[in-house]
Amino acid sequence: MKSHREEIWFNIPSRRGFVNITSQVQEAIDKSGVAEGLCLVNAMHITASVFINDDERGLHQDYERWLEELAPHEPTNRYLHNRTGEDNGDAHLKRQIMGREVVVAITAGRLDFGPWEQIFYGEFDGGRKKRALIKIIGE
Repeated sequence: MKSHREEIWFNIPSRRGFVNITSQVQEAIDKSGVAEGLCLVNAMHITASVFINDDERGLHQDYERWLEELAPHEPTNRYLHNRTGEDNGDAHLKRQIMGREVVVAITAGRLDFGPWEQIFYGEFDGGRKKRALIKIIGE
């Protein structure tokens, strides 16, 4: 069995943002030489997410609005977590909703997706360097 590990780095200047990382994940699979297996992609920070969905701008704007309704950033004093001196209590909740990781099958050396599926990195407390892990196993 082969194994390949790679990190991809982000520095989203705004507080929130979504980045399509599908091509970077496929490049890692190409480097790994794995033709049949599994690919795990996970955010390595507790205020970021990795998820699968459609790459459609309206949907991303819907996510922005929906997440802000569920866990608004302001007022920051609503979150007990922010008593630690942070202002990102909302980002922790948004990450919980959007998820930490995805696992995708690899078939014939390609991500084995359904129609329209893409992998995204979601940032909920930007302005600093963060990373995601790509872990590939298989033959």
